[in-house]
Amino acid sequence: YDKAVDEFSLNSGKQRYEKMISGMYLGEIVRNILIDFTKRGFLFRGQISETLKTRGIFETKFLSQIESDRLALLQVRTILQQLGLNSTCDDSIIVKAVCGAVSRRAAQLCGAGMAAVVDKIRENRGLEHLDVTVGVDGTLYKLHPHFSKVMHQTVKELAPKCDVTFLLSEDGSGKGAALITAVGCRLRDAEHN
Repeated sequence: YDKAVDEFSLNSGKQRYEKMISGMYLGEIVRNILIDFTKRGFLFRGQISETLKTRGIFETKFLSQIESDRLALLQVRTILQQLGLNSTCDDSIIVKAVCGAVSRRAAQLCGAGMAAVVDKIRENRGLEHLDVTVGVDGTLYKLHPHFSKVMHQTVKELAPKCDVTFLLSEDGSGKGAALITAVGCRLRDAEHN
C-alpha cells in the first residue's frame, strides 16, 4: 500500500518514511487498503465505487473521526455513506480497524524515529540518561484521538534512558516548534539553576 501511495505521489521514490507517517498520506494508504479489501470481497460486497477509486477522497481527517472513542459504528457508517460507500455494519467494523492499524503504525514509526534520534544524542553526549524537549506540530498530532499517546509510548519503550518532553507548537510551522522547544529548554534550565 505504501508503494502505491509513493508511486502516485508528486515526489515518487523520495521521502518514503514521511509518506508512512504524515497526515498528508495516511488517508490515501487507508483508501488503497479499502480498495484491496473490496477486490478480495471483504468490504462493500466486493463492489468498488467510483468514489473509492478517486485518489485523495479518503482524507486523513476521516481517520481521526472514525477512530474517535465517542463514535458509534452507525456514525462510522454515516461517514462512509457521505463518501458514497454503501456500507454494512461489518464494513464499518473493518474500516474502523483499518484506520486504527494505519494510524497506530504511523504513530509507532514516528515514535521509533524520535527514539532513535534522542537515544543517539544521549550516546553522543556520553550520558547515562537524557532529558530532552522536542517541539511538535501538525494536525495529526494535535487532533487525532490516539496518535500522540501511541507516539509517546513508543518513544518511552524504545528509548528508556531518555525522558522526552513534547511541547506543542500552535502556529503550524516547524520554525514555531523549534522556537517553542528552545524557550522551553531555557525555562527548564532556569528552574534547575
